[in-house]
Amino acid sequence: MKSNNQKLSFLEKIGYGSGDAAVNVVISSMFLIITFFYTDIFGLKPKDMALLFLLVRFIDAIADPVMGLITDKFTTKWGRYRPYFLFLSVPFGLSVFLTFTTPEFDYTGKLIYAYVTYIFVNLMFTSVTIPYISLIGVLTSDSKERLSANGYRLFFAKIAAFLVSIVVPILAEKMGKNDLARGYQLAMGIMALLGTILFLACFFTTKERVEHEVDKKPVSEQLKLLFKNGQWTVLFGVCFFGTVGYVIRGSVAIFYAKYFLGGDASVQSTFMATGVTAAILAMPVSTYITKHYCKVKLFKYTQLAVGAISLVMYFAVKPGDMAMAYVLYFILSFVVDLHAPVFWSAIAEAVDYGHAETGKRVSGLSFGGISFAQKAGMGVAGALVGYLLDFFSYNPDGVQGESALIGLALMLTIIPGVFHVIMGGLMFRYKITDEYYETIKKKLNI
Repeated sequence: MKSNNQKLSFLEKIGYGSGDAAVNVVISSMFLIITFFYTDIFGLKPKDMALLFLLVRFIDAIADPVMGLITDKFTTKWGRYRPYFLFLSVPFGLSVFLTFTTPEFDYTGKLIYAYVTYIFVNLMFTSVTIPYISLIGVLTSDSKERLSANGYRLFFAKIAAFLVSIVVPILAEKMGKNDLARGYQLAMGIMALLGTILFLACFFTTKERVEHEVDKKPVSEQLKLLFKNGQWTVLFGVCFFGTVGYVIRGSVAIFYAKYFLGGDASVQSTFMATGVTAAILAMPVSTYITKHYCKVKLFKYTQLAVGAISLVMYFAVKPGDMAMAYVLYFILSFVVDLHAPVFWSAIAEAVDYGHAETGKRVSGLSFGGISFAQKAGMGVAGALVGYLLDFFSYNPDGVQGESALIGLALMLTIIPGVFHVIMGGLMFRYKITDEYYETIKKKLNI
């Protein structure tokens, strides 16, 4: 233990949150923009895009655990996790800019370029995200402070998502001047620069207080210990299924606004921003609720409710019915994200649970595994979106038939809703409440 003072200052919580804002420049663009960008701007066929999203996940299968092991092995005068924000923030920003650049190549050349840049942005994403999601475990050992810090973190993450959703489509249209490819390159270039600055802010304002002794054990033994940790495996499944649902809905929102609602660039941006605004408001509400109500119950029941709300939205909203669509999308997005602060604080607690149960700590690989679950969910969701667009006869940047419109409505509501119901069902196996975690802390003397 480095410090007995486990309280985080307001500035440090802001700084910690700025790191997730930087991360969400990429996550939000992957959730909200990149599918639309690849099909309607860059010019990829939906099937080729689906295969791209799926194949890159095999690289993540190696990269995420390796990055977790690297963070376990090395520490510096700045700490174990913070240095990555300092040294990789510029390559991170560059990777985002290049991914949203459309080269003047033939189709094969563009496809190769898409693979190279998408792999690059994912590797950079891994290199900063694994340290970032691990950071909460060493900022403080106080579960309430962790939950509070995660509230700030997720608030700033949603602010970043808001900027990507509402600013990028409009900025791309204005800056492109009839060249949307150039417009998206410039708009996302601004977002990439912002992400770089925010990572540097996170580095300079945070402090690693808790120092855990990392067991020097073979990877095979760490994996065995990890999968014996029943609470961690629950969170792995929750992260995977939740991400699939979240990404399908988020990826289709801009298509839904453009084609199902018949909206222009401003409608596309405001519709996506409606979902993000609801998610932003969910952060402080979630933090307030968990002060008076069991965080695990909140997690379970909100995700089950998402399934019911999704059904209502699918049947209640007709093509062009903007008012009803905005209202129900706001409610749906609000309920979806009430679980978020609970999930991200739960990972560190699950690591401590495994340590208390076995006497051996597996930290880096635990966080790397959760990041892989998120990446795997993103890959599967991206592939599903591509294949479903093809299945429903989607016509990129053209007039959509009835099949495509029905498909877009299903992909915004019922299809992702099923994954959230699975997510909520899995949480019935999770048992680390605040009271239970206090017993873990006593056992570990933290």
